[in-house]
Amino acid sequence: MIDNLKIKVTIGDRVYPLTIKNEREEEGIRLAVKKINEMVKNFEQNYEVRDKQDVLAMCALQFASLQEVKTVHEDQDSKKVEKKLRELNALLDSHMT
Repeated sequence: MIDNLKIKVTIGDRVYPLTIKNEREEEGIRLAVKKINEMVKNFEQNYEVRDKQDVLAMCALQFASLQEVKTVHEDQDSKKVEKKLRELNALLDSHMT
């Protein structure tokens, strides 16, 4: 039987209770919370921000854009690898015949 863990995290001066599956998940969540809070602090220090919700929206946008850029790069890398493999396969085929 798996016991869920109940933890509390603070993001942008608000406390959020969470139920998670295990300690490994907790570690990932706590690292993410730390990054978010660092990003919030950075936005607040470097930009004129009136509303915490605006800061959190910018954090969400930054995280999402980083993920999308990573996905685009991975897709491009996969296409390059696939093209090279096809070229190698064609080269092998030409030497086999």
